[in-house]
Amino acid sequence: MEKLLFQASVLVVPVILAITLHEAAHGWVAWKLGDDTALRLGRVSFNPLRHVDPFGTVILPAIMYFSAHFLFGWAKPVPVNFNRLRHPRRDMVWVALAGPATNLILAFLSAWLLRWTPGLDEPVRQWVDANLANSVLINVILAVFNMLPVPPLDGGRVAVGLLPDALARPLARLERVGLMVLIGVIFLLPLLGDQIGVNLNLLPWLLGAPVDAVINAIGTLAGHG
Repeated sequence: MEKLLFQASVLVVPVILAITLHEAAHGWVAWKLGDDTALRLGRVSFNPLRHVDPFGTVILPAIMYFSAHFLFGWAKPVPVNFNRLRHPRRDMVWVALAGPATNLILAFLSAWLLRWTPGLDEPVRQWVDANLANSVLINVILAVFNMLPVPPLDGGRVAVGLLPDALARPLARLERVGLMVLIGVIFLLPLLGDQIGVNLNLLPWLLGAPVDAVINAIGTLAGHG
């Protein structure tokens, strides 16, 4: 029980900050580019309590981490009216990129702070180190996952904004079913694979190498050799 409580305590803060600041960044950039929808609803805030979804931000990530060793979750989506942006198609790209960029900034800051914890007393240092290490991993996973080119993920919206119309329009239409596709890939395919004796868990294959590469790059930039 003590080990379980420690593991939970060093996950809660990194998960909540990673997911909620990701959403807040979308609202802030949208506001700066002409859409004040999120501002008027009080969602342009870096206060995590304004963005936490009890199930998607806390319960589901904990279940996924302890059962599948993968983090998946969400905060309350920040509303953005892309038609109110000054340059809707171009600015949609910047709004979408704001979330993953925030996660990468948080990952870098966490990696940099890890350089300064040796002076802390135990067991405080162990707890802080675990929080910061989890923050690096969680934020990089969220950034890489959200940049997959599947609407409604950020990467899908970036692709819609950058591709020519002939490719962007059919991709944009996928937004209505994109969430179901993701649920199928994340949850249903692995369950089917278990039943037929085949490994159909695609996420490690999709995310493993990019996540490792980004973590190594952040570690180097943060001065960890």
